[in-house]
Amino acid sequence: MPDIAIGELAARSGVSVSAIHFYERKGLVESRRTAGNQRRFAREALRRIAIIRMAQQLGIPLADIARMFAALPEPGRATRRDWQAMSRRWAADLDRRIALLQSLRGHLDDCIGCGCLSLARCNLLNPKDALSASGTGPVRLRQRNG
Repeated sequence: MPDIAIGELAARSGVSVSAIHFYERKGLVESRRTAGNQRRFAREALRRIAIIRMAQQLGIPLADIARMFAALPEPGRATRRDWQAMSRRWAADLDRRIALLQSLRGHLDDCIGCGCLSLARCNLLNPKDALSASGTGPVRLRQRNG
């Protein structure tokens, strides 16, 4: 199948040409140059951009996406199994983040109800505060010899 021009790739993927240039600079997609110095992309770039967009919506950083792509075979040769392995790795990370967010959500009422974001009892800003048992007030930065 013939390669596609950057304008067609942008139209079909739903991202701007400048976003494709950005992804290319980050090593997420690759192009080749024609004799007239125009960029051409393998059709595999459509799948990669779809995965990039989905991963970004899930909060996965571009650096993590790039690491996953680097582990794949050469462009155009990734199999369904390759994409499923990537999906499973991201799913595990998402499960961990969901659990953390659910835990944090459970403590929001304390902060909103408190109004002062008291460090003496705030599990969001100051979890496991060892000095909270000593009462509220300034934080001890160093211990005096005495």
